[in-house]
Amino acid sequence: MTVLPISAEAISQAVAQALREDAGAGDLTADLIPSGATGHARVSARESCILCGTAWFDEVFRQLDTDVAVRWHGSDGEAVAPGTDICSLRGSATALLTGERTALNFLQTLSATATAARRYVDAVVETGATILDTRKTIPGLRDAQKYAVRCGGARNHRHGLYDAILVKENHIAAAGGLRQAVESARHRAPSVLLIVEVENLGQLREVLACRVDRVLLDNFSLEEMRQAVKERDAHEGNRVALEASGSVDLDGVRETARTGVDFISVGALTKHVRAVDFSMRFV
Repeated sequence: MTVLPISAEAISQAVAQALREDAGAGDLTADLIPSGATGHARVSARESCILCGTAWFDEVFRQLDTDVAVRWHGSDGEAVAPGTDICSLRGSATALLTGERTALNFLQTLSATATAARRYVDAVVETGATILDTRKTIPGLRDAQKYAVRCGGARNHRHGLYDAILVKENHIAAAGGLRQAVESARHRAPSVLLIVEVENLGQLREVLACRVDRVLLDNFSLEEMRQAVKERDAHEGNRVALEASGSVDLDGVRETARTGVDFISVGALTKHVRAVDFSMRFV
């Protein structure tokens, strides 16, 4: 699986901020360790997961001490079984102790995101639907979580407010109407993905008459989604993609996919993650 990379600068900035939060002016407990002491540690997974966050883990120790060596036994995007040693570390004992929690925080959060994404992707296999994330990310970790979603096999929705247009109810009201909002979007950013959110079939019919790329079906029932697909397919002109969104969980996502929608956006991939349990122990 090919996963689009993330910039080294983004990783460095996220790690630097996390270390400032945790270590501040210095690690008072690690300072008890004799100067020059070295250590050897292993990190293991206590549960099954999709591994993600190795670059952030490495960067934590690089910023603390460039002589710390990390040897990985797996790569981002790979499935890991419970009890598996995923990496080993050698170097300054002080650096290993100071960086332990920050490094594991990145690893457990990003692996959790990738694992959630993989579960949703597996649940809709062979339906034709694509799982998307949302902007409901942990503040400061959007780049990282979007990367983790890709490692899990899902795809990214818009990254932020700057790379796609999503017209919702309040935008339509402020713009003076749906057609005015769509025309303004096409005039200002003709090549940018244009999505319009609708809350009922009547709004869908109105949007299908406009030049949009995708329609977001907000909290539609399964029957409403099936009807939306029928009306989209019967509409003359360019085929508009349909995206289901709102209260989609793992138990119901396959039924949602089977309605014929093209995309399913799931906020839970990034906002409801439960950290994967990793352990780091000195050998």
